[in-house]
Amino acid sequence: MVTTTYQVQGMTCGHCVSSVSAEVGAVPGVTDVQVDLASGQVTVTSEQPLDTDTVRAAVDEAGYDLVDA
Repeated sequence: MVTTTYQVQGMTCGHCVSSVSAEVGAVPGVTDVQVDLASGQVTVTSEQPLDTDTVRAAVDEAGYDLVDA
């Protein structure tokens, strides 16, 4: 298992958390998504390392922005 933390911009409420969790959770290989609304951090556990562009597309689909590390 691989755990990666991403910074997401624009989340303001529980609905935001649900949207990001659902979209990122639908990425193939993702086994868990934890979102910290206060910090904007999204911690993703996956079977293999994820392509950042794939995660970015999922976050974008939810309506938010992945901050470049």
